[in-house]
Amino acid sequence: QVQLVESGGGLVQTGGSLRLSCTASGRTFSDYTMAWFRQAPGKEREFVATISRSGGASVYADSVKGRFTISRDNTKNTVYLQMNSLKPDDTAVYYCAADKGWYGSGARPRMFGSWGQGTQVTVSS
Repeated sequence: QVQLVESGGGLVQTGGSLRLSCTASGRTFSDYTMAWFRQAPGKEREFVATISRSGGASVYADSVKGRFTISRDNTKNTVYLQMNSLKPDDTAVYYCAADKGWYGSGARPRMFGSWGQGTQVTVSS
């Protein structure tokens, strides 16, 4: 499995921006589809965005489409999540995940074999 470490979370006001990073080690990063999920208190972990191995394809949850951008730099073994126009409903622990399969909009947590520890994002109203 690949090891993943997220960073970049924090507290931001409504309408603000944050960029999350997730750096991988232990395996060939470009062999893996990457994804971001999030989990709010009392709720199930939900899909946010996913990006293909080359970075040529990406898919977003409807709730973040047009506000969030997923990208990756295979030379740095890192995937990013740029989050703009943040809302209080975006408050959650954000996790990056890796798997060798491509699931597109069908991505679900159970499909991903490697996970980071999570980073807290809090959006104040």
